[in-house]
Amino acid sequence: MDIPRKMKGAVLPGNSAVVIREYDVPEPGHGEVLIRIKSSTICGSDIRAIYREHLGKGPEGYRGVIAGHEPCGQIVRAGPGMRRFKEGDRVIVYHISGCGVCYDCRRGYMISCTSPEFRRAYGWQRDGGMAEYMLAEEKDLVALPGFLTYTDGAQVACGFGTAYEGLRKVGVSGDDAVLVTGLGPVGLATLMLAKAMGARMLIGADVVPERLDLARRLGLARHVLVSGPDTVGEVRKITGGAGCERTVDCSANDQARLLCIQAARRWGRICFIGEGGTVSFQPSPDIIHDQKRIYGSWVTSTWLMEELAERLAAWELHPDALVTHRFPLGRAGDAYALMAGGKCGKVAVAFDEELAPAGKGAA
Repeated sequence: MDIPRKMKGAVLPGNSAVVIREYDVPEPGHGEVLIRIKSSTICGSDIRAIYREHLGKGPEGYRGVIAGHEPCGQIVRAGPGMRRFKEGDRVIVYHISGCGVCYDCRRGYMISCTSPEFRRAYGWQRDGGMAEYMLAEEKDLVALPGFLTYTDGAQVACGFGTAYEGLRKVGVSGDDAVLVTGLGPVGLATLMLAKAMGARMLIGADVVPERLDLARRLGLARHVLVSGPDTVGEVRKITGGAGCERTVDCSANDQARLLCIQAARRWGRICFIGEGGTVSFQPSPDIIHDQKRIYGSWVTSTWLMEELAERLAAWELHPDALVTHRFPLGRAGDAYALMAGGKCGKVAVAFDEELAPAGKGAA
């Protein structure tokens, strides 16, 4: 295909703004590929730490690069030294490029790369996917199965990968009732995946009417609750007085986290995925005496991301069901503003066939 010399990309200067700039289309070097972006979805961490104001430091420090750390597209040019991927391949980009040789990188967890020099996240410290084209290293690529759309793959790049990692940590099976607090895109993804993994009962809780309605409309939970002071009692009543075997917080809200702790049954497992915030609880009655365990979970590994992509295809599950709005790159400002309002599902900046797929309209 003909590749232009110039491209457009979106930058987040803070103050709830988006700026579209023109860039040279990059040339891939050794072990690198040029990807034609097909879909780039917006993550809550973009809103929390970049879009409104630049709050992040270290791994979350934003360096004024092209935004977007949930990209998916097709390789249109490959540099020398490629070992697996080639032109024409459909790929997801694991959004942290690590050094590749530290303990965590060798385990596939480049999110936890310990090298201050070589760890660079796409959309944070190096150019990301809110552009027509994107440069990526081969080691950061995950194959996109033919069953999945590019917008499916964009969500695997972060949100669904994060949800899957958390559920893998606590373990989910047909024995389990699962409570998920915070029904934003990651919470909805957690419900969708827990259902596919066989959970016998799913309960979702939030305070935003639009999110509650989306969870009900998609049929992701048997019980969708409005969070409040009586929610622990509601969950225990639903579960015959015992509570849930597994609970996952995706909200970072202190009361939602406490709900996950107190609504977990004896010997239950609790996972915190939502970033930021605080929580206060009483260790003895809330955790120690009931033999509960709390897990923290941050993104996922490259190998589990590849496993997730394969399993989504095997389960015939499409993450893009959570996408409520798609925008062209020129309207990226509207896309970020909508996501920041919190009254929607997942929001995508899409290109080509992904902008208005059959049966779905662009925003």
